[in-house]
Amino acid sequence: MIFPSVYPIIVEHSGVKWWIVDERGETMTGEFQHALDNKGRIFIPARLREELGQSVFVTLSMDRCLSVYSKENWDLFTEKVNALPYVRQRKMRPLFAYAVRCDLDAQGRVLLPQNLRDWAGLVKNVTVVGCNNHAELWDSDSWHAVFEAETAPENIAAVLEELEF
Repeated sequence: MIFPSVYPIIVEHSGVKWWIVDERGETMTGEFQHALDNKGRIFIPARLREELGQSVFVTLSMDRCLSVYSKENWDLFTEKVNALPYVRQRKMRPLFAYAVRCDLDAQGRVLLPQNLRDWAGLVKNVTVVGCNNHAELWDSDSWHAVFEAETAPENIAAVLEELEF
């Protein structure tokens, strides 16, 4: 799958590498515990709201969670999909079919549609995770299992090696 690119992006021009850096210079980071209210709304932490903006796009993720994109990052995502041949664009259909634009209310909450909450298994306790250019909304128990596996020292070492860090 193709997702919005993360910064920095390397562009080669005549053998020279150019770095294009996110002009805001910020990335979404951190882990936050919140609960869905009885209407299906989730509070977006202030630190992430600064990066996401007032309107966000929420859709499925590669994992059993929801991805939350700022309008700018969603636009980058759709541009990349539009550049693909139609046969490859069709593979992205579920992400667009389930995508919804959500506006934050005065308290910094977004209303998550029932179909998205069901797909991600979001019932009450939700972990909001900053993931560089987007945020993720996880059922807290599911996040705990993923966190335990991904933060094992041997996994971190393998990932750093794979990514050549």
